[in-house]
Amino acid sequence: MLSGARYQAVYEIVAEVLKDEQPADKIVNDYIRARKYIGAKDRRFIVEGVWQIIRRRCRLTFDAQSSEARRIWLYWAREKIDEVFDGAAYGPEALSAEEAAWLEQENEQPYPDWVEAECPQWLFAKIKDVAFWKALNEPAETNVRAHGIERDELQQRLLAEGIESTKGGYSPYCLKIKGRLVLNNCMAWQDGALDVQDEASQIATILTDVRPEHKIVDYCCGAGGKALAMSNLLKGQGHILAYDIDGQRLENIKPRMARMGVHNIELTDIIAGSDKEFDRFVLDAPCSGTGSWRRAPDAKFRLTPEKLESLKRTQAELLRIAADKTKVGGRIIYMTCSVLPEENEGQVEKFLQENGRFARVNLRRLWESKLDADYPCDDDYCLRMSPPTTGTDGFFVSELEKIG
Repeated sequence: MLSGARYQAVYEIVAEVLKDEQPADKIVNDYIRARKYIGAKDRRFIVEGVWQIIRRRCRLTFDAQSSEARRIWLYWAREKIDEVFDGAAYGPEALSAEEAAWLEQENEQPYPDWVEAECPQWLFAKIKDVAFWKALNEPAETNVRAHGIERDELQQRLLAEGIESTKGGYSPYCLKIKGRLVLNNCMAWQDGALDVQDEASQIATILTDVRPEHKIVDYCCGAGGKALAMSNLLKGQGHILAYDIDGQRLENIKPRMARMGVHNIELTDIIAGSDKEFDRFVLDAPCSGTGSWRRAPDAKFRLTPEKLESLKRTQAELLRIAADKTKVGGRIIYMTCSVLPEENEGQVEKFLQENGRFARVNLRRLWESKLDADYPCDDDYCLRMSPPTTGTDGFFVSELEKIG
């Protein structure tokens, strides 16, 4: 591809992304798959350009003084304007005189904090910490979990495939790989020796403290990562019920189970009214996903105050269901991949006010009994993980025991 055509491809993708209707990775992947003629170098340029714009969207919008896709794209490319408009076929629409004059102007206004933080203003108002939000805008390493083998053995297997990794700082199963891991080209993945899972999620799973004799449900199991991790903790023993209201999500777990040789997970999209008395009710609640923005920075612009309020109502309802289906002495393990207190501590506080039969579990003690690393929080009863504090995605865990 000639230079202008590459920049035009970036613009076409960005124009779709900025509509805030679909995840950016889907838009990018669909675009590339539909154009198999695009070579590896051109593909790399296009994809990197798109993600640069997404991660700098607040600043580019502020500098361009416009939310129009073409203006944002032009401001991003302004230092290479001759390469953009090289006059070749398949290049962008010619620069107008008005656009040319506009590009000569400099926006010298200082960035407001929310722009510097690359965070929508209404969300920044909830946590006014520029460094915190900026850390959630940096690309994340690929985290994998050793499954069925020791972490050291997995690390050596990956190295033999030319894949370098470092050990996670907390989970004894975690390896971190810089850059993108092409799973279909990785023999260790094909053999079921690893699963892709952020270290924070691995830690949350370890803290479920599951045992073979427990009756366990992974409620809202999604892609099944925690159910698979619990299966590994149990060494294939016991029985885990994986529930999700979305039947297609459950279907997507089956190939993962087969690849890893997992047989102690039962998939279901129905929890019968009489099916109560769980020892571990693992509730990874639907949430804003703010803690995972390192991997999906475009998601912050699809979140709205109305969506957040709807998610909070869902979280409260799911906690009520969990309370009803947890046995005396059993635990609700409430977790989210959110960093917003109103989805985390706020929900737990509200639940405890309404449910006097539950008490918090001391997570510091549980952590020290399970992990060979210092507990990273001041609060013994609410575990908060984030890129600045633990080098992981943002994640929240609280455990509530039914005391009768």
